[in-house]
Amino acid sequence: MKKSIIILFALVSIISCRKDEINKFDGPDLNDVYGEFKIIDSLKSSVSSVDFSQGTMHFSCELSKLSQWKLEIEGQNSGAVKIIEGSSRVLDASTALWDGSTTIFPLFQAEMCDVMLTFEGEVDTLHTTLELTGLKPLEGFIVANFEDGWKPGWTKFVQSGANMKFDIQNDSVTPEATSYYNMQGEVNWDWLIGLVDFNAAAYNETTLPLSANGDNLFFNCLVYGEPQLDNSRILFRFDEDENEDGEFDETTEDQFGYEVIIDWAGWRLISVKYSDIVGNGNGGDIHNPDKLNKVSILHLANPASGFAKTAVDLMIFTENEALQP
Repeated sequence: MKKSIIILFALVSIISCRKDEINKFDGPDLNDVYGEFKIIDSLKSSVSSVDFSQGTMHFSCELSKLSQWKLEIEGQNSGAVKIIEGSSRVLDASTALWDGSTTIFPLFQAEMCDVMLTFEGEVDTLHTTLELTGLKPLEGFIVANFEDGWKPGWTKFVQSGANMKFDIQNDSVTPEATSYYNMQGEVNWDWLIGLVDFNAAAYNETTLPLSANGDNLFFNCLVYGEPQLDNSRILFRFDEDENEDGEFDETTEDQFGYEVIIDWAGWRLISVKYSDIVGNGNGGDIHNPDKLNKVSILHLANPASGFAKTAVDLMIFTENEALQP
């Protein structure tokens, strides 16, 4: 009798194991591979209007199967675009969160936005709208965004070439708010077209109010590439007043430089960690951003290349990470 009970128990265990194994599948859910694509719950936004200075928002949608999807949010006035992509059956706060950041410049304004959701391999397209009442705050030290005009203490030098124009402009090209700085001209004897110095004195400081940790500090700037022209270069230059006497001595103090070859059209965000910027070695190549007393922009072009044009906006130092506009 005891032997029969043991045998019966063993058979039950085997059957149970086989049943468990039957319910286990290796690989993707067959519904995700062969199932019909359907919209279970249509596209919705968590709020009808959002102030990104106060928090974030998200979009929601439910699908019948795992799908590749793309959300495109476009400002009706600015033309700014945010793209959020994912692969899931459900869009929610964990997959479709928006913090007010931008994918394609210019930056968003306080405006109505059109929202479109598309799915890879499917014809379905979902739409909704969202009102922006407040923008994502810019956290960091802003060297220049040109919204208040030319600041006393900034200085510039412009060559006497042809079609020279170094000034603040307000037009539809602006990537942020209403103003940017335009630089253009043709100089056939020198690489330098013109430059602007942003001196610490312009901010009522002897050195810029930055942290001392170059590994934790990022320099950011929006840079414009003129369509059909790819001959412009910008050299960002950083002068440190190592002995804090109020002056930069190029023979004994560090000067760091970061050159950008502008081979694109439109606006692009340039970001670099301060400690990665190459120095002249005269001060030991020790990055001391808290001793920075001048940031300069030099617009350069090969003198044989003809007319060159670029523009800049929103020069800002950020801590912990590059700017996420």
